[in-house]
Amino acid sequence: MCRVVDLQQAVLAKNDACAHTLREDLAARGTALVNLLSSPGSGKTALLERELTLARSRGIPVAALTADLATENDAVRLARSGVPVKQVLTDGLCHLEAEMLGGHLHGWLPADTRLLFIENVGNLVCPASYDLGEALRIVLASVTEGEDKPLKYPTAFGLAHLVVVTKMDIAEAVSFDEKEFRANVERINPGVEVVLTSARGGEGDGLMLDRALAARDGAPVHIPVMTRKSHHVHDAEDGQPCDEGHTHAAGHSHAAGHSHAAGHSHNEEHTHAGEHTHAHPAPGGHAHTTDPDTVASSRS
Repeated sequence: MCRVVDLQQAVLAKNDACAHTLREDLAARGTALVNLLSSPGSGKTALLERELTLARSRGIPVAALTADLATENDAVRLARSGVPVKQVLTDGLCHLEAEMLGGHLHGWLPADTRLLFIENVGNLVCPASYDLGEALRIVLASVTEGEDKPLKYPTAFGLAHLVVVTKMDIAEAVSFDEKEFRANVERINPGVEVVLTSARGGEGDGLMLDRALAARDGAPVHIPVMTRKSHHVHDAEDGQPCDEGHTHAAGHSHAAGHSHAAGHSHNEEHTHAGEHTHAHPAPGGHAHTTDPDTVASSRS
């Protein structure tokens, strides 16, 4: 038991240090990171594609990075918006980590990016424990998932800065109880805003984009009541250093392949809430990027 807890604390401490560095680096260049979390099939990709398309029509420089265990399907869909998109294949890893993310942004993220949307791996368990250096964390749930979703995944919903309900165009057909859902969200995360959207019907168009822009421009962000002892930032002297230089502008050329930062070893055990462990898969370590309107793909 002690070994599992100590390992979990060490992993999260390392991640928090990297997230702190990444957040500062992005802020210095005027970029805000938006971390999107949801279950598979929530409609996250469809909604994000609409928001990216809207951002481009408004002339707002945005980019998106999407993570999946396999396939580049989501990146292909998001690339239809015409904004820079990068696909990360995690090869079985159930979440992104700050150091991993920083490595993928290095040399790719366009210099003028105001908003960077991260479509995390479809999962409401593992990703909830990992700060990515976000300015805004958004948790999405579709009307088909049930009103008790916030109660079943309290960490994910409890740490959200914003909750988005998707597929409202079919809410009546599936007997979605909006009042009950809002009450359950309020129990877990008092005061957090809940917005209603429909990628197909157009309800709530631009709301997610507007909230992200407001956060980027310094508007107050909801502070969840729930806190995690494991998410205090640890200095490098605690034995959890994080590599610098993650977020160079695209004009700064680098080799196509980026390795993970030193000190992040693969095939080591990583822990998540629930005191279970799993091993990181070995990284492919390659990436290929062409012009900003095409999909870049890389492995963790």
